[in-house]
Amino acid sequence: MVDLKFWQRFNFIAGCDEAGRGPLAGPVVAAAVIMPKNFHHPEVNDSKKLKPEKREKLFKIIQDSSLAFSFGIVEPEVIDEINILNATKMAMREAICNLKIKPDVVLIDALKIEDLPFPQIPIIKGDSLSFSIACASILAKVKRDSIMLDYHKKYPQYHFNRHKGYPTLLHRKCIKEYGLCPIHRRTFRLL
Repeated sequence: MVDLKFWQRFNFIAGCDEAGRGPLAGPVVAAAVIMPKNFHHPEVNDSKKLKPEKREKLFKIIQDSSLAFSFGIVEPEVIDEINILNATKMAMREAICNLKIKPDVVLIDALKIEDLPFPQIPIIKGDSLSFSIACASILAKVKRDSIMLDYHKKYPQYHFNRHKGYPTLLHRKCIKEYGLCPIHRRTFRLL
């Protein structure tokens, strides 16, 4: 993990990642987290490589062990207004700037964020290479999934509990049958 070399130079390293760039519905959610120096947990990995039960367990461990964590959430209507890339950066900026401890450096999965008041290092495949980014990816994914489970209660006919808004066959079938609901992203290719 690349964090070891950064921990030699910095005390407070924030990892930042997002969940929800690809779905047709729901928000994009970013998480930023500062873990204690040299902290490690062997099960932490890119959230996409973990089963939901493992992510849930690690979500609690990461929150309880972190020095600080924060979320940034950008809703579908804003995504439609400013596009998904800008919405992702907005969510990341919000998550990073709301940390209760100001980071010495921010490790970000693949993106560079304009107007960020902290030094940043974009890392390609960061959720696999950086422990801090992997922790953030787990926080973002579990937070977004919980939001989509709440939306499932409001719009059960779309089965958000099963696909979390991603463009599955089931989701597209529901859109054909019921049309769009308020959390669908109008600028995405929905069918």
